[in-house]
Amino acid sequence: MKQFADKVVVVTGAGSGIGRALALEFARRGARVALSDVNAANAEETAKLAGDNARPYVLDVADRAAVLAHADEVAGEFGRVNVVVNNAGVALGATVEEMTFEDYDWLMGINLGGVVNGTKAFLPHLIASGDGHVVNISSVFGFVGVPTQSAYNAAKFAVRGFTEALREEMLIARHPVGVSCVHPGGIKTNIVRNSRSGADDQEKAAQGFERIAKTTPEKAAQTILRGIERKSARILIGPDAYVIDAIPRVLGSAYQRPLAILARMGLKKMES
Repeated sequence: MKQFADKVVVVTGAGSGIGRALALEFARRGARVALSDVNAANAEETAKLAGDNARPYVLDVADRAAVLAHADEVAGEFGRVNVVVNNAGVALGATVEEMTFEDYDWLMGINLGGVVNGTKAFLPHLIASGDGHVVNISSVFGFVGVPTQSAYNAAKFAVRGFTEALREEMLIARHPVGVSCVHPGGIKTNIVRNSRSGADDQEKAAQGFERIAKTTPEKAAQTILRGIERKSARILIGPDAYVIDAIPRVLGSAYQRPLAILARMGLKKMES
């Protein structure tokens, strides 16, 4: 897929952050965009910014029946679907001890279930288009385990495995569908500020994240589109993503002890 003019693109979680930046960048390049978010006002705002080629939808990606209906609705209204970006995601900061089953199920339903639902619902339409592409958003937390991020890690590792297997299946079947897994590093979004957290001071955690998040959503969107054009299997976003990708390659499981020490030092600093 070397150009996006007149392509039909679906973006979930498009009300803010990377999702909004993606919707705007696709629209800027001439694509027709079906953008969705669980928050109707945010989806409508993104559509207004994107212009006449964008249409907003309200969608909870954890609701499988709703996603299946959404796929049929978009295909019927636009005539086809070429690209699906399963971007919608949430965050949860809590140790395994303090995390509730309810919070775990909530995160997994969106971060993993939303990817599976979106992929399954739209895949027949992508194959039928003759020029399709699936983009699933994982994370650098799909490379390494991080304290207080067990649920997020579980979802993002799973998205990576699911997407890599899907790519192999498309190659075996020789379907005209590219598949990319995206691993953003620190992106300047509100995901930490809007997360569920077991931390006593979520605001401090959000401020700490904002200090280390160096990549803008707009830059992330441009990198993702370039990856689609190149049919890249893995798309890393930000210099920190390349560093974190390399850590387990070099250290293997030995990375866990120094990471735990660094996390303990960071916790003590926050408490002081």
